[in-house]
Amino acid sequence: MTLEFRGKIWFWHGPAPWYFVTVPEEQSRDLRAILGLVTYGWGMIPVTARIGDTEWRTSMFPKDGRYVVPIKASVRRKEDLELDDEVALRLVVH
Repeated sequence: MTLEFRGKIWFWHGPAPWYFVTVPEEQSRDLRAILGLVTYGWGMIPVTARIGDTEWRTSMFPKDGRYVVPIKASVRRKEDLELDDEVALRLVVH
């Protein structure tokens, strides 16, 4: 499954702070439909993500009924991204 969407980068102020983009509701619903086939536990879904020219492997996880995609610092640097930037994201589910 391949998903493409746009979303804003947001920051989570937890014990391990991180930047994320939230998957829209429609695509999150599609992901929940295949969850049993692709998750490796706790609702985590492995993907290859792409923003601009940068591609990386990561895992999405559920939050508040949708999924969130972690955006690594190295990706933000390469693509010159900051908090609240809107990005086009492409995800390939493994």
